[in-house]
Amino acid sequence: MSDPNQPLASSTYDFYRPVEVFVAPPPIRRRYWLHALLLVLTVFSTLVVGARMQYSFNHGQPTFSLENLFPLIWALREPSRLLLGIPFSATLLLILMAHEMGHFLYCVHCGVQATLPFFIPAPTLIGTFGAFIRIRSPIRSRAALFDIGIAGPIAGFVVGVIVLGFALTLSRPLVAAADSPVIPIGYPLIFYLVQHALAATLPASGHARLALGHVNLHPTAIAAWVGMFATALNLLPGGQLDGGHIVYAVAPRMHRRVSRITVLLLVLMTAFWYGWLLWSVLLMATGMRHPQVSPEPGLSPGRKLLAVFAVVMLVLTFIPAPFAGAGIFR
Repeated sequence: MSDPNQPLASSTYDFYRPVEVFVAPPPIRRRYWLHALLLVLTVFSTLVVGARMQYSFNHGQPTFSLENLFPLIWALREPSRLLLGIPFSATLLLILMAHEMGHFLYCVHCGVQATLPFFIPAPTLIGTFGAFIRIRSPIRSRAALFDIGIAGPIAGFVVGVIVLGFALTLSRPLVAAADSPVIPIGYPLIFYLVQHALAATLPASGHARLALGHVNLHPTAIAAWVGMFATALNLLPGGQLDGGHIVYAVAPRMHRRVSRITVLLLVLMTAFWYGWLLWSVLLMATGMRHPQVSPEPGLSPGRKLLAVFAVVMLVLTFIPAPFAGAGIFR
C-alpha cells in the first residue's frame, strides 16, 4: 500500500522521466496445418535424395554425386526405395529441428512471440533449403537477443557432433569408379577432429585413419556435413543472421561495421567458392541495420564467454571451399 503523504518531488520526477513502452502484439494464430504440410513435404524430398545416397553407398558408389540430384523418377519407380532414405532424412531433419527449436524454446523462455519452424522442401542435392522461424514481437533486452541468437547454433552443433561421431564409424573407404560423377566437397575442422578422436579410440577402424577425401561418407555423415555447413552460415557475423544477432548483443555499435567487413570477406572468399558471392548479396539485401534492442543492461560475463564459444563454433564448422573446383582457385 502506498503512503498518501509521500512528497510530490518523486512523482514529479517520474512523470517527466522517459519510459520505454512495449505494446504487446496480439497472440500468434498458429497455422499448424502449414507447418505440418511443409514438414511432410520436406520429409518426402529428403527421403528421395537420401534413398539414392543410401543405394549408392550400399553398392560401393560415391554417396554424394550428381546422380543424387533429386532422383524423383528413380525413387517413385519403386516406392519401397524411399525406405532407404530414412537414415539421411531423419538425421538431417533432427539437426535442423534441434537448431530451430533452440531458437523457439528460448523465445518462449524470454517471452518473445515466434512461429514454429517452417521447413522448406526443395529439389536439391539435399532435398531442402533448411528451416526457419519468424519472430513476431520485440526482443526487450540484449541478453534475450543473445540467448535466442546463440541457442539455435549450439543445439544444432551439439546434435551434429554426436551424429558425426556415429556416422563416421559407418563410413567406408572410397572405391574409385570412372562412371560416378563425384562431387568433391571440402571438410570443416570439426570433421578432422572427430575423425582423429575416432582413430585414437577405435584403432581397428581402418578408414578412420584415411584422408577424408578417400572416405565414402555414409548418408548420415553427409547429413552431419550439411548441418555443420548450415551452422557456419548462420554464425556469419552480420546482418540478421544468428551471428549478427550475437554481434549486436555483444556490441551494438559494432554491428554495422562488422557486417560490412563480413560482406567484404565473403566477396574475397569467392576465390574458393563462387557461392560466397551469393551469400554476400543476401547479407546486403537483408540490410546492415538491426532491430532496436534496449542497450541496458549489458551482457553478463557468462554470456560473453558463450560469445567466444560462438566464434569457436564458427571456426570449427566453416568451410572455405565447400565444393572443390567451384572457385577461382581450382
